[in-house]
Amino acid sequence: MNQAAGNENSSEQKTVNVICIKWGKKYGPDYVNTLHSMVSRHLSRPFRFVCFTDDFEGINDDIEVKAIPKIGFKDFDEQVPWTKGHGWLKLTCFANPLYDLEGPTLFLDLDIIIVGSLDEFFEPEGEFMVIKEWDKSDATGNTSVFRFDIGAHEDALEHLKKDPKAAIADVRNEQEYITHFVDRQNKLTYWPEKWCRSFKRHCLRPFPLSFFQEPRIPEEAKVIIFHGKPHPDDALEGRSGKWYRKVLPTKWIAEYWR
Repeated sequence: MNQAAGNENSSEQKTVNVICIKWGKKYGPDYVNTLHSMVSRHLSRPFRFVCFTDDFEGINDDIEVKAIPKIGFKDFDEQVPWTKGHGWLKLTCFANPLYDLEGPTLFLDLDIIIVGSLDEFFEPEGEFMVIKEWDKSDATGNTSVFRFDIGAHEDALEHLKKDPKAAIADVRNEQEYITHFVDRQNKLTYWPEKWCRSFKRHCLRPFPLSFFQEPRIPEEAKVIIFHGKPHPDDALEGRSGKWYRKVLPTKWIAEYWR
């Protein structure tokens, strides 16, 4: 168990959970270690940090590491390549029970940068809180940062397992599936808009300023989301990952992403 220092009232607060998931080779253990370090600096209440993974190698000893939960669905449990299950393993955190975890839980993607306090993410009321997807006009949320109570959304897994083909017929990806499912139950709530900002949409300067001005941290931002390209290590070095997008070396990343 981990506990951030510096909060005189921490003994009066209930322990919360911060979880992440790592599978395959897209991100190395350094991403898990860095995420834990950022959470430790930006969350003042008592917390458990747990990484679910298929490879324990290289993850720091002070991080709780557990195998990706088995949910009784072959595509997920065997991580079958090129299936919806293999790309949607984030959903396994809705298993009930989820090891010995209980209570309020903040899920964080590995490829984010925390630039402000996480304390406020545990304060608003809501059964499922998530980022409002920036380019969608429907209920879709971006699941890079979401909060839920352990065991509260097991029905989303059961619905998928019962008839996978029908369950995913009208969605493109995992975040559409879960946020649409929760929205149909009137349990979906979004974070304040300025808390979670997209690096590509809100940090990069518009053309042609992007050729001359470094990306910025938006006002009131707490978490910067890196979806698609570039990843944080790319942006730090000025690699955009796309020929049509100019990204100057972003020096502030080194200050926060450590």
